[in-house]
Amino acid sequence: MTRPRRIWSLLAVAAAVLAFLLTACGEIPASGGAASSFAARGVTLRVFAAASLKATFTQLAQEFEDDHPGTTVSINVGGSSDLVSQLQNGAPADVFASADEATMAKATNAGLVNGTPQVFATNVLELAVPKGNATGIHSLQDLSRPGVRLVVCAKQVPCGAAAQKAAQAAGVTLKPVSEEQSVTDVLAKVMSGDADAGLLYMTDVKSTAGKVDGVPFPQATAAVNRYPIAALKQSKEAALAQAFVDFIGGDSGRKVLGDAGFGAP
Repeated sequence: MTRPRRIWSLLAVAAAVLAFLLTACGEIPASGGAASSFAARGVTLRVFAAASLKATFTQLAQEFEDDHPGTTVSINVGGSSDLVSQLQNGAPADVFASADEATMAKATNAGLVNGTPQVFATNVLELAVPKGNATGIHSLQDLSRPGVRLVVCAKQVPCGAAAQKAAQAAGVTLKPVSEEQSVTDVLAKVMSGDADAGLLYMTDVKSTAGKVDGVPFPQATAAVNRYPIAALKQSKEAALAQAFVDFIGGDSGRKVLGDAGFGAP
């Protein structure tokens, strides 16, 4: 082999080795494009979501991961107002889903949101009572009876603000024995028997699969909650965060949310 041909052969081998090493390190995405890049890097998407979204977002996170190999969706649930406080204090997150527009507005006004939040679902309140409803709670007016132990969300939490609107529409003054920071805390007190009634979302009652009884009331229509979702400015995975937002508002998201009892936006 002549010297020039040997040099070209060595260069070709070196180029092939370099290409292999770059691909193995994730610098050059494979034929799958962005999805294969996530797989190479092991991306974690951090989603802050209202407590009432725990079950549905857990299911949807799994579906999103299946559609985006290499992506892990980490769901942090809690009272929407608490989540905003965490974000304002620097907690790392890529997506925020709130149980009402007022709380999302706080995040927007604080400069945390990237783009315009999208409303993806609605929800209404329902009275939750222990199985069998031994106390005989059938309306908001029944909550005023002496000795009735009522538990609600705190006023700054979306479910608490909605409870106050519904009570005003019914002409009832609520006198809870406890105010909680999330709907899951309210539900826990009803299920444990520490409360005779709790004001929370219809979807939370449905999620217990009959472990508590739900009591609808007409004034719930005066306090319909609209759930918005948005990608956050701090996200280092802006494209993936927006893809998750779009996924929640798409056909898969609407089906899972609808099956859980959420209304259309």
